[in-house]
Amino acid sequence: MNAPTELPARRAAVVAALAPLLPAHALLSQAEQTTPYECDGLTAYRQRPLAVALPESEAQVAAVLKACHRLGVPVVARGAGTGLSGGAMPHELGVTLALAKFNQILSIDPLARTARVQCGVRNLAISEAAAQHGLYYAPDPSSQIACTIGGNIAENSGGVHCLKYGLTLHNVLRVRGFTAEGEAVEFGSEALDCAGLDLLALVIGSEGMLAVVTEVTVKLVPKPRLARCLMASFDDVRKAGDAVAALIAAGIIPAGLEMMDKPMTAAVEDFVHAGYDLDAEAILLCESDGTPEEVAEEIARMDAVLRGSGATAVQVSEDEAQRLRFWSGRKNAFPASGRISPDYMCMDSTIPRKHLATILLDIQQMEKKYGLRCANVFHAGDGNLHPLILFDANDPDQLHRCEQFGAEILERSVALGGTVTGEHGVGVEKLNSMCVQFSAEEREQMLKLKSAFDPAGTLNPGKQIPSLSRCAEYGRMHVKRGLLAFPELERF
Repeated sequence: MNAPTELPARRAAVVAALAPLLPAHALLSQAEQTTPYECDGLTAYRQRPLAVALPESEAQVAAVLKACHRLGVPVVARGAGTGLSGGAMPHELGVTLALAKFNQILSIDPLARTARVQCGVRNLAISEAAAQHGLYYAPDPSSQIACTIGGNIAENSGGVHCLKYGLTLHNVLRVRGFTAEGEAVEFGSEALDCAGLDLLALVIGSEGMLAVVTEVTVKLVPKPRLARCLMASFDDVRKAGDAVAALIAAGIIPAGLEMMDKPMTAAVEDFVHAGYDLDAEAILLCESDGTPEEVAEEIARMDAVLRGSGATAVQVSEDEAQRLRFWSGRKNAFPASGRISPDYMCMDSTIPRKHLATILLDIQQMEKKYGLRCANVFHAGDGNLHPLILFDANDPDQLHRCEQFGAEILERSVALGGTVTGEHGVGVEKLNSMCVQFSAEEREQMLKLKSAFDPAGTLNPGKQIPSLSRCAEYGRMHVKRGLLAFPELERF
């Protein structure tokens, strides 16, 4: 279609179809109204939607989906917009379905240790509400103060405690939502098991391409009686990486196990004053939780393994305030990076733990190759990397080099036996990189699965597993005036 001349007419048709279904304040279509929705946490790529719908009930969600399906209009569901892969970037010919108003905690069952919440409830709000029962929700991504449970479902988010307590997938019992056609659908069960295929595991991490989630039942776990965090310093990144593997080999499963390199600790310490060792080439944060006796025994074992692996210093939190300071530094790695660079692109891949040092040393060489700095923080316990490539988006050449840098990190991760994403999702950022990891047959099966749920392909189009022809043209995705070009979507 000729977008410049036909967009106004298309927008008018979409607004006319949705206006009777929503309150006037819940439908946005003017440029100044839709601009705040043009991107998620991946700000390098932006696109305004035709319109933004802000439904306030499941009936309105169903009605909007049915209308868009009837018109053949793409729909992109959006939570808090904290995603880092462009998964919620709008489609210029579609509707953004913003679900922030679904923010109610519907019930907490302390006996069953579950919480039933709407998709727009913030991650941290679940734990705050469950605290009176001595319970909390274990997955804790760094954005937990703002990110929503619906977004966590879309990306299968983790956090610093995912090694012991698992990702979103391991902490959700049931999901309710709607198909692209507006039909109510439910996955999983509040029972320990449910009949039929395990479609819950399929929907979690599907990035809004299979269904629009509106309600979630999550597991709650008892708050530990005590938690202590140990900070270990290393004068060599390889020693730090090897120490991670040594901890796991010793049969120790820490509540949290994180790694940060020297550039990252410097950025964080200047921001939050967490008490990090600025002389260390890398630090590990290891947490133990449980009864006082369990914690004391595990901390002693951790200390012995880390010192045996070459730690130059080991410090254990003396009280809860210091433990929280240690973790505050880690959880503020992203905003701290924003203070030292105009922009950053946070990558997300997963590799075998034994290769942590190898990939970090490789990234150091890539910094020289692309002329860009990179600060690194890892969910070391499960090998989930978060390299933050620092650049200036106002310089098109820097953005181009940043994209190449990120793609090489992902390719190297796959070569080391890893994956192109751990918890941030594919979105638009890693779409081409899927071609590196998956065969033509695997990609075809993924496309068939998408089609089984969404035959018309209107839910979050442009972010599905790339087509065979797209992979044949790997690397040719480009930016035009700041917008990603998706030739296969010209039919919309």
